[in-house]
Amino acid sequence: MLIKALDSDWAVLSENIGLWMPTEIINQEHDDKPEGEEDDEEILPGRPVPPECHAELHTDYDGAAVRWGLTHHKESAADCCQACLDQAKRAKPGEMKCNIWVYCPSETGCYSPDIYQHKNQECWLKYAEKPKLNFKDRYSESYRNSHPNAPLIVPWVSGVVST
Repeated sequence: MLIKALDSDWAVLSENIGLWMPTEIINQEHDDKPEGEEDDEEILPGRPVPPECHAELHTDYDGAAVRWGLTHHKESAADCCQACLDQAKRAKPGEMKCNIWVYCPSETGCYSPDIYQHKNQECWLKYAEKPKLNFKDRYSESYRNSHPNAPLIVPWVSGVVST
């Protein structure tokens, strides 16, 4: 029976039982901006982010959560960074001190490959001895092929604070 199954034409068999799977997934970028028109410089809502915050648009840094962002919302990226700076000052000896902040500025929420729906104004406070990027600017085509719900552009803004 196994030999017979292995000799079958799986494409025809799966279509006959109503199962269809694409052989490849192609994500195409949609750009409705007229040709030759430059991208507008992006503006973060709220007050300006202080220089010690080192804000980076379309960036998601990795790190251990010092403060879980699902229940920690701030009005702006500047307020999120300030929360990181304040936590680092208040941390007791032996506690992790925030050195990374990650903020969701998008009104429709921010994509992440975990099980949660990340909302506008989420503010994640993180720590990493050697901060490293999860994602920067755009999700790669190979990443989007394996994560079909991922957008083209990384929606988060984050930074590594200087103390």
